Amino acid sequence: MYKIVFMGTPEIAAVVLRRLAQWPEGRIELVVTHPDKPRGRKRVMQAPEVKVAAAALGLDVFQPERVRDEDSVGRIQAAQPDFLVVAAYGEFLPQSILKLPRIAPLNLHTSLLPAYRGASPIATAILEGEEVTGVTTMWISNRMDAGDILLQASLPILGGETTGELETRLAPLGAELMVRTLEGFRGNDDTMPRVVQDEQKATFAGKFSKEDGGLDWSKPALRLEREVRAFNPWPGSYTHFAWHDRRMLLKVHRAKALDAVLDAPAPGSLVDAPAGRLIVAAGEGTQLELLQVQPEGKRAMSAEEFSRGYPLSVGVCLGG
Repeated sequence: MYKIVFMGTPEIAAVVLRRLAQWPEGRIELVVTHPDKPRGRKRVMQAPEVKVAAAALGLDVFQPERVRDEDSVGRIQAAQPDFLVVAAYGEFLPQSILKLPRIAPLNLHTSLLPAYRGASPIATAILEGEEVTGVTTMWISNRMDAGDILLQASLPILGGETTGELETRLAPLGAELMVRTLEGFRGNDDTMPRVVQDEQKATFAGKFSKEDGGLDWSKPALRLEREVRAFNPWPGSYTHFAWHDRRMLLKVHRAKALDAVLDAPAPGSLVDAPAGRLIVAAGEGTQLELLQVQPEGKRAMSAEEFSRGYPLSVGVCLGG
């Protein structure tokens, strides 16, 4: 039976962990994840999703502050892993850890490498208007997401799909792919085919910040729609509106690009629309319909609900 050390943090990694725990040919000796962190407005300490999943499975959990420290490396080494399996751990791993598994250090990446190496491949695929994405298992190298490809599986991106929704569909696909990858080593540890990545086709997906979520109404509506989808749930898209001499935050959870019109008003202006619809002028004469929004201090609501509570006049400008 193969010994496995698993490293991961968010829910997508927890899905992989739960699937690996069902694999009859492996035993998870240790689960490594990030320390508990304060979350939400009240800053309540919460455990990573992987820790919660590991506890439910009765697995040994290790939460180092610095995984590259000598003590951390020693803890992983003591598990004597045949495989190191990594899924969204959230930290670049040093060679001192990558050399520990007897057979291979493996990673699950949520793109079809060499496309979208980096921290946010799902969101970036949506931003770039891709119609298909997928998951890749690879042999971890000392360069970010540049290791040899082992297996891949693709999935169409659905119209209107957000990063959160797409990640939910990719998670079980990735979990099954990782099990198939491990099974590929069965019988002979050296026979799993490896494909070197084509560096000429490599693209990158950087990290996003809260500031990236601000909607720039001078951009075309299609780009803004992609941003709303890509930044849901993080970092979230938003704009501002004036209400009773206050500048209020308006989060935008769902939106739809509309066709360009003649004599379009200034970008950011509310457009005359049927009751219950919230349409904003965008760049290049296009328009963006806001489908689900969340005003400051309130719950998420439909455009119709928002319009009843905040009856803004046509021509009012959002943003700023």
